[in-house]
Amino acid sequence: MLKTSEIRELIRLLDETSVHELHIELEDGKIHIKKADTLSYAPPLSHVDVPVAAPAAVPAPVVSEVTTSVTPTFTPPAESSAAAAEEGTVLIKSPMVGTFYAAPSPTSPPYVEVGSKVTEKTVVCIVEAMKLMNEIEADVRGEIVEVIAENGHLVEYGQPLFRVKLA
Repeated sequence: MLKTSEIRELIRLLDETSVHELHIELEDGKIHIKKADTLSYAPPLSHVDVPVAAPAAVPAPVVSEVTTSVTPTFTPPAESSAAAAEEGTVLIKSPMVGTFYAAPSPTSPPYVEVGSKVTEKTVVCIVEAMKLMNEIEADVRGEIVEVIAENGHLVEYGQPLFRVKLA
């Protein structure tokens, strides 16, 4: 496919010529560029009923489970916050809106529990967003001291999921 800069160059060249329309077919797509016709102007029609066919029902595509890896955001708890448990802890926050899952499947044990040791690459949970299962990594080294989010519940962007005592 053509790059954006190449398409802009085609538009610029088309403006400098008397050609009014350009249609290019490539192996991976088509491009159709047409100059606006500034000389002819048709006044808008008052009211015209045009029959419109109902849109055809298109079955939703079947998507098998997709897993991606997302690095969450985390910040130390605010000093003035009543929820600040202890010094030396950080929050692992949700990097997106979605459904929080503590385990890879309903019958599997959770990725982590209170007392679990984690490293930067340890998967701590899944957040499902738009039918994609996003593995959330700890991004810190330490020990889980609190699981804040509830399994199967909606989490918001930036919502705390876990509290980790830094190693």
